Amino acid sequence: MSEEGISEKSVVKANIAFMLKTIGAVATFTYGYVTIKNSISELENENERMRHAIETNAKWISSWKPPQTVQDTITRVQRLEIEHAILKTKFEERP
Repeated sequence: MSEEGISEKSVVKANIAFMLKTIGAVATFTYGYVTIKNSISELENENERMRHAIETNAKWISSWKPPQTVQDTITRVQRLEIEHAILKTKFEERP
């Protein structure tokens, strides 16, 4: 029995065209995977930024109160609307 192994006299036969096609296919799939992975990562980051902005805005809205002058004006307008409705009803009831 002779030992089989790689030596200086070993000969390797390979189909160069097939090897280049295989390398090209691997490179194409790798590039596609990296591109898709990057797109997904960007979408996740954008989603996180939007979620943070929405939470910050919601906290600001829930804790915000208008100035006292605005609150007083709203109360005054509501009273005027009630008075207007009463006067309108009285005017419509007149013969």
